[in-house]
Amino acid sequence: MASYRNTIQKEAVLSVLHGGKKHMTAEQVLELVHAQNPVISRSTVFRILNQLAERGEILRVRIPDGADCFDSCNTPHYHIKCTSCGNVFDVDMPVSDLPERLVRDTHGFLFTGHSIIFVGLCPECRKKQGV
Repeated sequence: MASYRNTIQKEAVLSVLHGGKKHMTAEQVLELVHAQNPVISRSTVFRILNQLAERGEILRVRIPDGADCFDSCNTPHYHIKCTSCGNVFDVDMPVSDLPERLVRDTHGFLFTGHSIIFVGLCPECRKKQGV
């Protein structure tokens, strides 16, 4: 595996991920990085996000029908996506191996993990919609 240096660009991306809102898309990260340092290119930000995710330093959250999000919390956890505003939030519950155990015997896969995305309305959108 190629070496991975600490660079000004990498530090800018990590600063945004650790200091900003959680679960940002690559475009949102790029926007905040550009606010700090406009000379960092789009391709550099996207490449750094991909490298950090591949190395397990951050979590790539694949969102059905939406852009992938990046999460600075890299420990396994579940997420919920608001169907109204589109924001993604952490779900406060322990990760379980039950889904894998239920599926393993019927499909013959060797599992390496799983991802669950719940969907619903966040409290703010519920309030706005009166539900």
